[in-house]
Amino acid sequence: MPSAPWLNVLLDCPGNPGAFTYAQPPDLIIHPGDLVSVPFGSGQMGGIVIGLLEQLPPDLLPEQVRPIIEVIQRRFFSLTYWQLLERTAVYYYTPLVQVLKTALPPGLLQRSQRRISLVQPCPRSNGLISEKAQQILALLQASPTGDYSWRYIHQKIPRAQAPLAELLKNGWVKSYLRPPSPPQAKQQQAVILIQASGDHLTARQQEILSYLQQSGGELWLQDLLQACQTSKSTLNTLAQKGCITITLRQKLRLEQGLTTAVATPKSLTSAQTQALSHINAATQAQTFLLHGVTGSGKTEVYIQAIRPRLAEGQSALVLVPEIGLTPQMLDRFQAIFGEQVLVYHSALSEGERYDTWRQLLLEKPRLVIGTRSAIFLPLHSLGILVLDEEHDSGYKQEQPSPCYHARTLAQWRSELENCPLILGSATPGLATWQQKLEDKLTYLPLPQRIQARPLPPIEIVDLRNELHQGNRSMFSRTLFSALENLPASGQALLFIHRRGHSTFVSCRSCGQALECPHCSVSLTYHWPDPQQAPVLRCHYCNFSRPQPKQCPSCQSPYLKPFGGGTQRAVQELKERLPDLKVIRFDSDTTQRKGAHRQLLEAFTRQEAQVMIGTQMLTKGMDIENVNLVGILTADGLLHFADFQAGERTFQTLTQVAGRAGRGDKPGRVILQTYTPEHQVIQAVQAYAYEDFAADELQQRQALNYPPYGQLVLIRLSSPDPEAVAQTAQTVSTSCQQLTGLNSAEVDILGPAPAPILKVAQRYRWQILLKFNRRQSGQCPPLPLDVNALRQLCPGNVRLGLDVDPQNFF
Repeated sequence: MPSAPWLNVLLDCPGNPGAFTYAQPPDLIIHPGDLVSVPFGSGQMGGIVIGLLEQLPPDLLPEQVRPIIEVIQRRFFSLTYWQLLERTAVYYYTPLVQVLKTALPPGLLQRSQRRISLVQPCPRSNGLISEKAQQILALLQASPTGDYSWRYIHQKIPRAQAPLAELLKNGWVKSYLRPPSPPQAKQQQAVILIQASGDHLTARQQEILSYLQQSGGELWLQDLLQACQTSKSTLNTLAQKGCITITLRQKLRLEQGLTTAVATPKSLTSAQTQALSHINAATQAQTFLLHGVTGSGKTEVYIQAIRPRLAEGQSALVLVPEIGLTPQMLDRFQAIFGEQVLVYHSALSEGERYDTWRQLLLEKPRLVIGTRSAIFLPLHSLGILVLDEEHDSGYKQEQPSPCYHARTLAQWRSELENCPLILGSATPGLATWQQKLEDKLTYLPLPQRIQARPLPPIEIVDLRNELHQGNRSMFSRTLFSALENLPASGQALLFIHRRGHSTFVSCRSCGQALECPHCSVSLTYHWPDPQQAPVLRCHYCNFSRPQPKQCPSCQSPYLKPFGGGTQRAVQELKERLPDLKVIRFDSDTTQRKGAHRQLLEAFTRQEAQVMIGTQMLTKGMDIENVNLVGILTADGLLHFADFQAGERTFQTLTQVAGRAGRGDKPGRVILQTYTPEHQVIQAVQAYAYEDFAADELQQRQALNYPPYGQLVLIRLSSPDPEAVAQTAQTVSTSCQQLTGLNSAEVDILGPAPAPILKVAQRYRWQILLKFNRRQSGQCPPLPLDVNALRQLCPGNVRLGLDVDPQNFF
């Protein structure tokens, strides 16, 4: 029994997130860590118990404190897990409840919902009520259930407050609160065998019982009906005869990989064996950098490092930077570890995420493969952590807050759980490489590919020469010839960093580019199919419109798309080489659930010779038949206005080049660029990571950029351009005082308009704080009074902080 009658419960209440005091109900035993439903105002909310209180706060009387209603989930977190959440909240300047919402599966911390319902029978208005009240009545009458949420009615009928009050006063509608309904386990009918024989059974009934017995004595009802081509009435008859029972059973909603034969671990090279021995010898927190060239077998090292941990009853967590990488990883790990493997990422349904999360609360060894949000999963007895492609920017959360980096949290979790962490990459992030230079981690190199296969040579094509010789195609003559002569059994990957057909549409008469009405960006031209009309779409707010026939500024009919993306590359290739079958692999073609797997499987089965895609192509794709990689243009990545542009370009181009030549046939890479003499392009061609890193780090140190200094980006936004500009100036002026540091310790850059000034009708300004000392990953974070900063902002200006930002746009 708990020793205190009062409880501290963390709630996500609007405008005032924090802990509130509740009473321990006499019929419930509640402990810290329990998810609970509590009364709040006139409704209910979900919260988490964070502590017991022996005494009430002095400003509260016992009769003012209401009891907790019910327990939703017992014992959510361990002590070390709670420390991870608290540290995340402090370091990223985020309320603890917001971190908790990020960590939990969707729907567990819900609020009650106010709804409006018709009173039946509803009398006729006969003109006795206002026009808007009649509109609300018509809306409710059209609802299948006769009710809608208060919020939905206000969205459909603006300024609905007065007409709703009118209807409530007349008694024609009623208002009520629907309690929060957290996710529930899925129940499904199952058929269980009691006896396989009996008196007076027909041959058909005996056949069903035999099939059920051969299947282990238990099957889902629908599976049995389909397999035996029978009816529910036949099964009911068998149930009446006492041969079977039909009952509700809990069915887990878990993503499964392809059913394959059980695989065995592969033999290792000497470098893999040496790396594995170091990892297996680690009995406490230790960070390893597994630096292996593309195709060197990093995944096999992960598998064989995880295997003894699971055998000892510990769990393992493998993070990947993108959802598109989970299918191949899931298939490979399930072939080794079977049902111990679970998947967790944002493309799963709420039910799938909830069931996966519930499975992890059981004290069983599990292996989870997930994207960055999986770093918060409550695994039992975590024994090893793996970040594959640790350099990837996909590990950084941009919005909503907390703007965490999964690599930073993985290092904290490794320390808290006292388990090893493996950072794997062919092109490590410069922050990680600097840790290696400072001997803050254990370096494990894999310098050669499996079976000593050579890295594919990179051939650079100067697009300036192509243009001078009259070639205005996206494809150089060298690349086109290689595609034209692609071997019958060969396949090619073509990388371009933009999706869509063309970057923008411009009027050739006045030069006006067609822009998004909600954002300060041009609309991207999309033309997925010649049978469909072209569409202009904003990649920031998703606004779309048909392409106009005339220029909105000068009414000229001469509108032309410029630039190139994946759709244009596919279209041009089909026009020039119609016999080649092509798959497009970008965020437009992979929106549907399971699309990543379907496209990759189709390409692996050689249903297409060419796959054209964006950066989703550059990581984790291991297809033996790919012997040609084409990089359509490297310059779009290289010339970003970002101090990290060189690092990201080197990483992306090296990674995509590494997709070629992984099988028995040698690979070939053709890199098209307008700046072949650039030092980054030269380093990519030579696979010279260490030389590139040395040059780049020297430049970073001179300018005190990470990993030598630390950045905090303050973002301000508002629908009022004047208010946000004035607030940015006020905040910038106050930053020096609020940090408590002098100008030698912190540089305040800005305020300045964001590179994209307006997004979704909100004007954006930003201030960059450059601290001239590195404390990345340490708590408490750099000195900054965030509450004082927020008090400087009027109600229509939103302030956000991004610690260690990766995106400045």
